[in-house]
Amino acid sequence: MAAASASASDAQTSYGIERDNEPRLDVELLKDTARKALIDTLNAVNGVKTLVLDPTLAGPLGLVTEVALLKHHGVDKMFWLEPGPLTSTTTNVVYLCRPLIKYVKIIADQVKAHIRESQKHRYTLFLVPRVSTLVSRILEEEGILGDITISSYNLQFIPIADDVISLENDNAFKELWVDGDETVIYNSALALNSLQKVYGRFPRILGKGDYASRLATLLTKSLPDQPSPCLIDEFIGLKNSHVELPVSLLTLPAAPNPSNPNATPSGSASVTPLINEKTKKHHLSTTTDPLLTELRDLNFSSVGKRLSRVAHRLDEDYKARLQAKTVAQLRDFVGKLGGLQGEHQALRLHTGLSEMLSLKTRTELFNKSLEVQQNLLASYEVSAQISAIEDMIAQGASMQAVVRLLCLASITNGGIKAKSLDSVKRELLQAYGYNYLPLLLSLAAPPLAILLPNPLPISAAPTVAGNKYPFIALRKSLRLLIDDNPEALEEVENDISYTYSGYAPISIRLVQCVAQKSGVISNPAEKSSADDGDGKGKGSSARKLHAHPIVGWKGFEDVLGTIPGKTFDIAHKVPASTNSTASSVASLMRPHEQTTTTAVFFLGGCTYTEIAALRWVSRQNKGRKFLIVTTGIVSGNSLIDSIANTGKNLSATKDANTPSV
Repeated sequence: MAAASASASDAQTSYGIERDNEPRLDVELLKDTARKALIDTLNAVNGVKTLVLDPTLAGPLGLVTEVALLKHHGVDKMFWLEPGPLTSTTTNVVYLCRPLIKYVKIIADQVKAHIRESQKHRYTLFLVPRVSTLVSRILEEEGILGDITISSYNLQFIPIADDVISLENDNAFKELWVDGDETVIYNSALALNSLQKVYGRFPRILGKGDYASRLATLLTKSLPDQPSPCLIDEFIGLKNSHVELPVSLLTLPAAPNPSNPNATPSGSASVTPLINEKTKKHHLSTTTDPLLTELRDLNFSSVGKRLSRVAHRLDEDYKARLQAKTVAQLRDFVGKLGGLQGEHQALRLHTGLSEMLSLKTRTELFNKSLEVQQNLLASYEVSAQISAIEDMIAQGASMQAVVRLLCLASITNGGIKAKSLDSVKRELLQAYGYNYLPLLLSLAAPPLAILLPNPLPISAAPTVAGNKYPFIALRKSLRLLIDDNPEALEEVENDISYTYSGYAPISIRLVQCVAQKSGVISNPAEKSSADDGDGKGKGSSARKLHAHPIVGWKGFEDVLGTIPGKTFDIAHKVPASTNSTASSVASLMRPHEQTTTTAVFFLGGCTYTEIAALRWVSRQNKGRKFLIVTTGIVSGNSLIDSIANTGKNLSATKDANTPSV
């Protein structure tokens, strides 16, 4: 597939500058709310305290607070919540964790050990995001319910970027599609209701997927009419394993970013320079890093070219000092020097990150994986791709890469020939271990059922046959794949398929079915170029069309009907008394002067590439901003790890006094 060229990157920069002039929702309000709730939680326990922290909360808490603030509110020492004895020198011991059985068992063991040793402590357990009856029942069975005070810390949406908020629940997909635990739906409804209390009730809720439909039902019953103005005009909910998985299983071709799964949980990046310098931790933010906005949504094949252009521009700017003849010219240069130095430092950081990534992207296995995935998306010689996956096993590819490609082959082609599938499974278990047998069984069992033989055996459940994914038909009707030829290259540069070097994420195509219908049928950049009449790449690309009003799924009902899962469109009547002043002002504005906000919620998680694609859609239109809402940022590797229960162990050290929290 063709990678996007420089002209697309230039257009992206000009779009980004123009978008900055349009007002956005102030998501920092959510961060302030989470920080205040944490302070109130700690202050509820008087005196000095020892904090025992769930390792999976380290990243989310690192986005809303810092160690100094915790210490200011009485935290003496911090430890990870992990098996083994707990040594505390303070009377108060505070546990902060998610309501999981494994954590409750650890807490019970530590409390009983203290009782046996006659240690006197006051125990407080704060559950995130709410109290669970199951926790109380387990503590009662362990005989220590009376020794622990149970409360909650209502940690909900956390701002990852100025247009992205997340619940930071990395296991949401597994809980829904493997464990059958729908708690995440209820927790999401509570968080979204809190969002409505801040920004106003969603006037319209659209979505695709059975779980998304259940979430919409909870949202329509939960809140009375809100007296505050509606700052979010539409809410689009997406939750369907067949919509999400073809995107999640692909290799993420995204530039380094704080919300990228390759970054640390706290949204930082640890950089080990190639020269002899100490390892440094940098917090990547668009407010402090002048290059992040340009680089974060680029296809990885374009990062090097962009960095090279920035380096040449900085070199020319520095040379301007030699052309300064007068005092006024020297003063102007000195005034720009601070900005140049900041950009120069950012260039060094991103160049170092790019060099680290290039060590991976230049490997034979990485490029082989990309080739196989692109061929599978095009249904090109599927049998040869299965053989290539077997070769990757022999070459020592990671288990996650092999399973991702195997699932992608099954989804895109309606299953894999039974003989070939059995052969690959056998080789996979022999190469990586039979402890991954439960993983393969989970991928093949309902309701997930994505790793299947073709044709299905007679014994297959009717729901499995009814939920087979029509990828080949959708590839044409939703224009998912852009051909790799010179005529299509310009289209790739100005379409969401740019993010995957020619493949458009299905989930974002569905958003376009609602918010940018012309982008599904054809490339909207082509239309603006024709209207401009000059046909000169960058200038015509920078011209944007005004976003059309939301009219639901109109025009795509037949396509939506072929995708398994419910499709819904719920409109709420906004009371006439609500925000009457703002409504009267809005009615006097011409359509091109109004800006709407559309919230897109991914129940189960979204990839960073989907975020990049949705930002691409936003840059192509005037008058509509997107707020990306998700249960967590995921990748193909993280999904496979969560299903296999092989997630990273964040509690490598007992002491949690680290800068990441």
